[in-house]
Amino acid sequence: MKTKLLNIAGLIPGFFLALCIAAVAKTAESLLPMHVVGASVIALFSGMIINSFWRPAWAVPGLKFTSKKVLKFAIILLGASLSVNVILSVGRLSLLVMFFTLLTCFGGGYFIGRLLGLNWKLSNLISAGTGICGGSAIAAIAPVIDAEDKDIAYAMSATFLFDMAMIVLFPIMGHALGLSDKAYGLWAGTAVNDTSSVVAAGYAFSEGGGDFATMVKLTRTLAIIPTVLVFAFVNVRLARKKQLKTSGAKVNVWGLFPWFILGFLTLAAINSTGIIPAEISKIAKEASKFLMVSALAAIGLGTSFKDMKKAGINPMLHGFIISLLVVVVAIFVEWCMGMV
Repeated sequence: MKTKLLNIAGLIPGFFLALCIAAVAKTAESLLPMHVVGASVIALFSGMIINSFWRPAWAVPGLKFTSKKVLKFAIILLGASLSVNVILSVGRLSLLVMFFTLLTCFGGGYFIGRLLGLNWKLSNLISAGTGICGGSAIAAIAPVIDAEDKDIAYAMSATFLFDMAMIVLFPIMGHALGLSDKAYGLWAGTAVNDTSSVVAAGYAFSEGGGDFATMVKLTRTLAIIPTVLVFAFVNVRLARKKQLKTSGAKVNVWGLFPWFILGFLTLAAINSTGIIPAEISKIAKEASKFLMVSALAAIGLGTSFKDMKKAGINPMLHGFIISLLVVVVAIFVEWCMGMV
């Protein structure tokens, strides 16, 4: 009992440090004149900057706990804010475009990742960040596939850099193409990565375009549910093959499965029925986002810029190619639908 208490006490300093960085990141996000950069990106890079000159040994246990266990708990809470009813409010219109952009991300991303020599985990994290919802999707899928902290940092960086360019270019391209508010909102909502970037790019075009882009983005976020489930089974299958190959012994598949996903799926299913009050769902969402930002701060504190440099430009190139393909595919599908 005493040993357990000592172990828990050893986690507090690092956990508290991650919470502090998350609080600063959230404050910085709120002080920005526009929601250009999300708190998750600020926390990740703040952690990496701090790590480059200071990372005390006393914080390491708590940081590892935050980046792994707390992140999983944040994903479970995220389920309470997801509801398939959102799909009905936006309609089949956005689902058609989303289907082709997600197919582009994961289908095209697979081949581009192999061509650039990236490991499948990093490649799919970039694809998930581009196709679903930036940092939230990357953070949700990372523990499911046992991704390394540096891979998470690479994926976040790749999607973040493209988002910064799109915030400026999307409104310009939207006006040049003569898009309506609805057509532009659908395009920005399906092609721009992070939620804060979608909001920034949407309202830079018009209020109507921003409103619809935000609605589409909420629908797009729901793709986390099937994606997390698919990657859970893929990772279990690959881990099972690896164990069979190395040891030859019978593998316990249930022991490999990331069980926290069941909590995530259960809360999402319950929330879809309307049982969870809207206020409770909102609180769960905010708590999930803050804990996720804290986990990304801990990941940043465990990742160095030197490690990222070793991977070269390929992860960024992967993110750029996939993001560009999504932009083109989204507007092409809209053109086929007669909206452009």
